[in-house]
Amino acid sequence: MHNNRYTYDISKFKNLFERNFIYIKAFERSVFKYPEKIALIDANKDIYYTYRELNNEVNKLANAMKRWGASFNDVIVYMLMNCPEFAFIYLAAQKISCVNSPINFRFSPGELAYVLNDSKPIFLFIDYTLKDTAYKALSESAYKPKLIVVVDCKKDEKLERPFISYEEFVDGASIEEPKNQRQFDAYSEVTRLYTSGTTGMPKGVIFNNINEVLSAQSVIMCLKNNFNDVHLNISPWFHRGGLYLSGPIPPFYIGATIVSMKYFHPRSTLDYIEKYRVTQIVAVPSMYVALLNEQKKLKKDVSSVNVILTMGAPLERDLCLELIDVFTNKIYNACGTTETLLNELLTPEDLPARAGQTGRAAMDDDVRVVKVCKDKLADPDELVAKDSKEVGEIVVNTLKGSLCYFNNEEEERKRVKGDWFYTGDLAVWDKDGYITIKSRKDDMIIVGGNNIYPAHIEEIINRHPLVEDVAIVGAPDKKRGQIIVAYVVKKDDSLDEKELRLYVNSSTLLSPQERPRYYIFVKELPRTATGKKQHYKLRAALKNDLKDISD
Repeated sequence: MHNNRYTYDISKFKNLFERNFIYIKAFERSVFKYPEKIALIDANKDIYYTYRELNNEVNKLANAMKRWGASFNDVIVYMLMNCPEFAFIYLAAQKISCVNSPINFRFSPGELAYVLNDSKPIFLFIDYTLKDTAYKALSESAYKPKLIVVVDCKKDEKLERPFISYEEFVDGASIEEPKNQRQFDAYSEVTRLYTSGTTGMPKGVIFNNINEVLSAQSVIMCLKNNFNDVHLNISPWFHRGGLYLSGPIPPFYIGATIVSMKYFHPRSTLDYIEKYRVTQIVAVPSMYVALLNEQKKLKKDVSSVNVILTMGAPLERDLCLELIDVFTNKIYNACGTTETLLNELLTPEDLPARAGQTGRAAMDDDVRVVKVCKDKLADPDELVAKDSKEVGEIVVNTLKGSLCYFNNEEEERKRVKGDWFYTGDLAVWDKDGYITIKSRKDDMIIVGGNNIYPAHIEEIINRHPLVEDVAIVGAPDKKRGQIIVAYVVKKDDSLDEKELRLYVNSSTLLSPQERPRYYIFVKELPRTATGKKQHYKLRAALKNDLKDISD
């Protein structure tokens, strides 16, 4: 008997879907089809893993996890650079129906302690260089993992429990497929990412197998990937733009190859591109600038590169043209969030003409710009005008995110309304649906009742030839509500405040109320792993940086 809602009995397909629409089965299909094809290259050690060898390492780790006590729905947290063990853990956790949770290797001990208390993982995997961070975090955390597994531990290093080397952890474990009493289904949480932190403490974001599979498929289709590609994501894998864009997820889904490198270094990166014949690169704009500068000196063979993807910040026209000239004319610029992945996209057909814009809705996503209400989330149908002038908030409807935070219903209420995720990005859009981000909602500055958007001011100041980087924040002011402060990174020490102020004040692109009142020169700006500026950290520093901000 079939349900009266349908014209057929859906139970067979429903059961098939729920049992098989899971990411790990896609990886296992790649192992079955391409056992001797190179799956993973450890660039730092020049070690190659075929799909068969990768699967053996994954099974070995999965069986070791079971042997040390991991069971259904346990959480595995790992704090690693881009390395083979990162990929092993991501896949091994799924083999035994555990939740994998990669976190930022730049987290402070306090942030790591927060994650431990929040997720209560059975194991914490860390790089050897992060051992001190783990020690301090354990002293602050009420919850203690069963084991802290140290990757790349020195051979003569003596560890005391709960610390254990990766080699000891997996020693003697079988490479046979692990046997499970209970299996994940399509709706099971498989990955938990902690947000990069543009607005404060990280928040756990839940992804199920449906999110995982559809994310892989979307990226593969948007970027036209195939199993012959060799991927190099230069940015860290622990965030959504790392793991899901040329990190392990899409390439392993289709049987392609990925190259891992622990640290970004322009010269080494160019060496790896040439040596391993990399076809697709993913990075933030600042990394591409460093690569291009190094390539001018080295003249490496980068002819294998077929696709360039930039993310995390707008792609400026000059950089876009240089990337086309040096690498390839297949340039993409992606924008999204931890919660929703890649949602706005500029394609090779859009660039370089639309460089500086954010893009329009990616495949399978609905993206809108809606009005900003003072004390509530606007309805998804309350659109701003498509005139490139009226500013609103970007909202996204996508199946690449679960719309769920771990243990944080308050955040869900702030960011989710019905089927829509409210990104917090303020933007304008045009009649063709192309979006241009102006600011974060939290970063908007109100001067004398007027809304000021930092991104616009930053763009103008960045045009000064001696400015390397700039971030605009608002400081409290008794008369105007807020005044504008510019944090500036110099490209050359000859730049001083007088010259910069003269340049800004003479610009016809900035109104008087958009001109910074104070300029603070710093060596670098705080950024997330995806290159996004952390304005909230600069706002927190204002009290020390400005002794008196009143007239």
